[in-house]
Amino acid sequence: MRPILTLTLASVLVVSACQAPSAGGDAGTLTVVASFYPLAEAARRIGGEAVDVVDLTPPGVEPHDLELAPDDIEMIATADVVLYAGGGFQPAVEDALAEAGGVVVDVTDGVATLPPADDEHDEDAEDEHADDEQHGELAADPHVWLDPTRYAAMVRMIGDALDREDPGPATTFAQAVDAYERQLVALDEEFREGLGSCDSRLLVVSHAAFGYLADAYDLEQEAISGVSPEAEPDPQRLAQLRDLVIDRGVTTVFVESLVSPAVGETLAQEAGVTTAVLNPLEGLTPAQTDAGEDYLSIMRENLEALRDGLGCR
Repeated sequence: MRPILTLTLASVLVVSACQAPSAGGDAGTLTVVASFYPLAEAARRIGGEAVDVVDLTPPGVEPHDLELAPDDIEMIATADVVLYAGGGFQPAVEDALAEAGGVVVDVTDGVATLPPADDEHDEDAEDEHADDEQHGELAADPHVWLDPTRYAAMVRMIGDALDREDPGPATTFAQAVDAYERQLVALDEEFREGLGSCDSRLLVVSHAAFGYLADAYDLEQEAISGVSPEAEPDPQRLAQLRDLVIDRGVTTVFVESLVSPAVGETLAQEAGVTTAVLNPLEGLTPAQTDAGEDYLSIMRENLEALRDGLGCR
């Protein structure tokens, strides 16, 4: 079994000549296991027909809650490349990495990360940290992909992994990385232009998944709960946010598609404002998958929701 290796943008993988068996891909293709949607999307974009990508998190499942079946662990053990976001985001996946026989890539390595947003709220940090400990203590906010420029760095890292594991189609991988990166640069420019002039820059969300988006586009994130969406809301926090929404003239509370919007809707009702969906892109719903939605299309939907909710011109 080859040792588990973690990639950075400038790192060099030392790969044993002993090749791990494929997890079911066709002969000549790399088998890539991705722990959740954004990583699977990047691997498919880069690898094309040269890779067989398995997304461990099924459509409609919140990746924080992912539990692995024996078949999932077997796929991790036999895959050529395993992609995951470290720092306690998906503890079940991290626990299974000891079984991996291929290259293991923590896509958050080499990317400038932010601390978990719940550290910012002193009054309820203790309760929310207790919730985080049930899922593994988070070393950093894992939602890096919601900043297109940081996601581009992750894409390049994944391309580097595929290239080093199977250098045969290196030119194809490099061209695919460059093409996708250009699309992400264009998306970043759309966000900068679209959010350049807004009545409000306060982003009130159901859980603290949007710190990187806020950091990239000069927004201020205020969340009902921390980075774990299943955290129980603190009544004091809800009262603080109600007052903040009213005082700052906020018109929209943003809720999500993979978790219950009930708490966000309650806050909006108490403050006399509306709700809108802002997708953290941790996974797609079955309907989005069937409709051919992807990272780029949903991020553009997010941009329109932000422009409407923040009063951008």
